[in-house]
Amino acid sequence: MQYLHTMIRITDIDASMRFYRDGLGLQEVRRFESEAGRFTLLFLAAPHDVEAAKINKAPLVELTYNWDPEEHSGGRNFGHLAYRVDDIYALCGHLESQGVTINRPPRDGYMAFVKSPDGISIELLQSGDPLPPAEPWSTMSNTGTW
Repeated sequence: MQYLHTMIRITDIDASMRFYRDGLGLQEVRRFESEAGRFTLLFLAAPHDVEAAKINKAPLVELTYNWDPEEHSGGRNFGHLAYRVDDIYALCGHLESQGVTINRPPRDGYMAFVKSPDGISIELLQSGDPLPPAEPWSTMSNTGTW
C-alpha cells in the first residue's frame, strides 16, 4: 500500500494557487482537466518532494475544482494538512504579507495554523528545535478557529 494524495475541493483556482503555491510554496506537479466531467485537478507537492512526486514516490495535495457552482462547508471537520517548514516565522510573515490570517500564531516558535481560501486548516511545524520566542508572534493572540 502507498499513500498517494489528499483531495481538497476548491471554489477558486486562482485564489487557491495564490495560497498553496505563492503563499505556502507548494509546486504544481501536474494538472488534469475533464470537459466531460467538468472538473480540473491540480496536484501539488512540497518543494522537497517534487521530484519524488513526479514518479509517484511522495504524497500530493489534489485540489479539485468543479466547473459547475457548488457550496462547500466544514473545512475544520476535514482535520488539517501539516507541513514541516525551515523557518516558521519567515513563512508566517510571508503569508501575512499576502493577506492570510495567522489563526494560531507560532508563539512557541514551533507550531502555527492558517486556513486556505476554502477554510482548510493548515498546520505549520518548525523543522528541528523550536525557534526562540520572537515578536510579533510571541504575544499575538489567536484569531478565529483553526
